[in-house]
Amino acid sequence: MNREKSEKLFIEAEKFIPGGVNSPVRAFKSVDMPPVFIDHGKGAKIYDVDGNEYTDYICSWGPLILGHASPVYFEGIEEALQKGTSFGAPTAIEVEVAKLITQAYPSMEMVRMVSSGTEATMSALRVARGYTGRNKIIKFEGCYHGHADGLLVKSGSGTLTFGVPTSAGVTPGTAQDTLVATYNDIKSVKALFAENPGEIAAVIVEPVAGNMGVVPPDLEFMKALREITTAEETVLIFDEVITGFRLAYGGAQEVLGIEPDMTTLGKIIGGGMPVGAYGGRREIMATVAPLGGVYQAGTLSGNPIAMKMGLNTLTYLRDHPEVYSQMEEHAKLLEAGFKANIEKTGVKAQMVRFKGMTCCFFTDVPIDGYAAVMTSDTKAYTKYFKAMLDAGNLMPPAQFEGIFLSSAHTQADIEKTIADHYQALLSL
Repeated sequence: MNREKSEKLFIEAEKFIPGGVNSPVRAFKSVDMPPVFIDHGKGAKIYDVDGNEYTDYICSWGPLILGHASPVYFEGIEEALQKGTSFGAPTAIEVEVAKLITQAYPSMEMVRMVSSGTEATMSALRVARGYTGRNKIIKFEGCYHGHADGLLVKSGSGTLTFGVPTSAGVTPGTAQDTLVATYNDIKSVKALFAENPGEIAAVIVEPVAGNMGVVPPDLEFMKALREITTAEETVLIFDEVITGFRLAYGGAQEVLGIEPDMTTLGKIIGGGMPVGAYGGRREIMATVAPLGGVYQAGTLSGNPIAMKMGLNTLTYLRDHPEVYSQMEEHAKLLEAGFKANIEKTGVKAQMVRFKGMTCCFFTDVPIDGYAAVMTSDTKAYTKYFKAMLDAGNLMPPAQFEGIFLSSAHTQADIEKTIADHYQALLSL
């Protein structure tokens, strides 16, 4: 495929934007090529500035559950735009969206709108600290919760220690209150509680890990996590920025049958617009200003245009539960086809799927957490990505990201992608 315009745009972008992109994964550095610049999308298809068409398996990293430019998103949006784009004052539609969210997530008795997933997780942790009067938190290696300072940490060589900053500009003082455990390993969590008695304010976890590829949770691990946080009077936060309204209308907590104390949500609640939200039990959320002493604010929080697109999206998903069964069936079809191709070609790879979320890992190590994920052959993934792109499939430009489907993907799309996958594996 000719991508001359994309290449020229990238050269120009590098003069004015760090790395030429406004978010690192867009740089395509992990797959050793210049990024593709997108012109527009429609349904399951996305089109670059050179006119190339791709079946999109990124879907803006998850929120475009109805595909690109769905009429559902835009219903009544012109009227909303004519009213004004921002007021810095309350609007009725904020209440409507908040009501929908609390109905879908019984654990979220109250909810506060923000403008991004990072802002949601950052705020939720502040609230948990304010509510408990404690300072330390537990996160899990390989789980990403946005780029707030205290969350950009990992454990050292698999040991359970205080966090070490993994980004320049994050101070050791900020990182020292972040403890890192091993996903799907309850013993690692118990050890941290034992080492820090009465000090842990919150445990934050992706109920289905979606930022190191897709790593399904062990149900017993998740149940034990709920039990220990309850016993320790520690706030359990489900980061459902990816899984919320995507795995099911009630998110991962509906699927797993486990209620957290707090939940964070992302841009799916705004039809893909810059939106986030956090919420939880009423007594916890009562600590948020102006009710309580935990300060959090935002001029664009509850933006009326984002709220209108969100209202359209959430109402549609509520009234059309078949969206979820359809996406899961297509994910199963993709999984089965990719597995068959892997077996035929003998390539060292495997498919992992949880409901409608899936990922192709280039390793034969069983995927149960970060250590297993890191055995993946990233060079093989790079060759595979390029072959799939040239065949008209936009896969995640990094081994450690999941595949996202939308209701706009058709069986024909999936079947073509499976055929392209076979040829891509043969080229390795």
